[in-house]
Amino acid sequence: MTGPVVAVVGPTAVGKSAVADALAERWGSAVISADAMQVYRGMDIGTAKMPVEERHAPLLLVDIVEPDEAYSAALFQRDARQQIDRLQAAGKIPVLCGGTGLYIMAALDDMRFPSGEIESDARRRYERFAEEHGPDALYELLNRRDPESAQSIHPHNVRRVVRALEMLDEGVSYAEQRKGFSTSKSVYSAHIFALTMERSRLYGRIDARVDAMVRDGLVEEVERLLERGAGPALTARQAIGYKEIIDYLNDACSLDEAIELIKMRSRRYAKRQLSWFRRDDRISWLDMDSLDIEGAVDAIEREVRC
Repeated sequence: MTGPVVAVVGPTAVGKSAVADALAERWGSAVISADAMQVYRGMDIGTAKMPVEERHAPLLLVDIVEPDEAYSAALFQRDARQQIDRLQAAGKIPVLCGGTGLYIMAALDDMRFPSGEIESDARRRYERFAEEHGPDALYELLNRRDPESAQSIHPHNVRRVVRALEMLDEGVSYAEQRKGFSTSKSVYSAHIFALTMERSRLYGRIDARVDAMVRDGLVEEVERLLERGAGPALTARQAIGYKEIIDYLNDACSLDEAIELIKMRSRRYAKRQLSWFRRDDRISWLDMDSLDIEGAVDAIEREVRC
């Protein structure tokens, strides 16, 4: 176990970036983004990426891949731990910040991924098997090799069955890793802080943020991405804020309808984020109804330094 690592997590629009930036500035450190969408270049407005001119500390692991490039929790684990180790070697406390719970866990916890996380011969082989013999035959293959994992996966969820078989080939049980989600074991001395606030206020902030994104040029950002050929990747990733604007540009809905969909889906996403983080009893919760940015930074510093 090495020195401390701080993670600032929570739902979208709660104010994570501002708190993490102020904390890293105070400590002379850097923020490691743990956001599955902010890794992509050109996806700035729709992902609420903190503008360069507003940053008071370095922001790492943003703009590292093109939208049509594959990226995963396994790659984030590798990249985040490189940055954590580099900062700790320099005597600094790394500050992770993001709302992608799986990325936070991948960076901090003892999670193992198949070495062929992006693409592998095994994945192609199992996918071909499913195409040739059907999903039930694929599921039966998993059931014979790892009944416990099979019991936790729907027989027709081909993608997850393939993933479980890949993991077995790497010596990792899907069921065992899934158990670890509720009994997380940190590989660092992790201090995790989740920001929260009264639900109606949070939803109001989400709606206001979406309106600001549109004013700041979200439609034009999506148009630029489409011109670069990123449309299929954006659609496949189901990136909130992008798929709705693509539908608007394709005349599938009006701009007002797209904006309302972004707000609704962002609110639902915030609920899922809160549910994810509430499962982790290591987390200290900070009520942003009673704290401002400096107050939150002070509270984090008191707990980490004590």
